[in-house]
Amino acid sequence: MSTTSAFQPRRPGRHYPYTDRGPAIYVDSFATIRREADLSKVPVNAEKVAVRMIHGSGQVDLVDDLVIHRELVQAARAALEAGAPVLCDATMVVKGVTRSRLPADNDVLCTLNDPAVPALADAWGTTRTAAAVSLWEPHLEGAVVAIGNAPTALFHLLEMLVDGAPRPAAIVGCPVGFIGAAESKQALEDFRVDHGIDIPFVTVRGRRGGSAMTSSALNALAQEQE
Repeated sequence: MSTTSAFQPRRPGRHYPYTDRGPAIYVDSFATIRREADLSKVPVNAEKVAVRMIHGSGQVDLVDDLVIHRELVQAARAALEAGAPVLCDATMVVKGVTRSRLPADNDVLCTLNDPAVPALADAWGTTRTAAAVSLWEPHLEGAVVAIGNAPTALFHLLEMLVDGAPRPAAIVGCPVGFIGAAESKQALEDFRVDHGIDIPFVTVRGRRGGSAMTSSALNALAQEQE
């Protein structure tokens, strides 16, 4: 519904005590997280990543399940500053990226709606989200990957890398769900040991994850300023 010049919106009366200033909400939120979460469990340079992921989920105990590669922040930020694209498994992740934080007007790509995807998914007997990941290959070298929805997308990416696909600079791998989510993230955590391929990453063990959490991590990686 669009407004017209004839309509004048009216602010309702204040019936509840709450903070309604955007900047103050951010400051108070991050201060609350730092009071309540044990951030000593994450690498020092990744503290702001953890804070934003907690902010995006509303769960201070998330820090207990975070796994953050020691080189994640420098690898992802350097790639973004050099103009690397961000490759997302879902449009919700794309929508959650704060474009103004991207340091080089980086492309943010999601191939899920590419017309080739349904036929690939049918031919391979997999999800459309997984099939869409194969279309990343021309953009994958040095990219920052953000998977926040589909475990099959993360599994598919790891299989591509095992088979010799170009390597991204960093992976935010936080798919959510009850089938395959925990297992796909464990595969990411174990990837260096299992396959000798060491790519900086952040993930969260277990079933938790999602688009908001993933885009929150990306926004923290894109810029040092909180």
